[in-house]
Amino acid sequence: MNIKDEKLSLVLKATSDPTRRTLLTTLVQQGECKVTQLASLFSMSLNAVSKHIKVLENAGLINRKTVGRVHLISANLEPLNEVENWFGQLKSIWEIRLDHLENIIEGLENE
Repeated sequence: MNIKDEKLSLVLKATSDPTRRTLLTTLVQQGECKVTQLASLFSMSLNAVSKHIKVLENAGLINRKTVGRVHLISANLEPLNEVENWFGQLKSIWEIRLDHLENIIEGLENE
């Protein structure tokens, strides 16, 4: 597996969980937040939320800045480009197949 595939897999895995998607969406909508602010949005422990944050961080989807004892988290959507590129490749494959099918159908109609 090449590095691009590994990055894509990390992003897809990180965003497969609804809690992590909510965390990422919140960061995009509200901007930089403290970990404790994010944790207050969920009915789970600070430790559990921190684990979700760590998965997003490992995928490169968030950035962490530490100021004293405060951890500030912000969204980084750049890794989503890998997903968008992959979906674009899938779409182009289907477009090629549909064009080919259309040519076959037109050929049959012209017989």
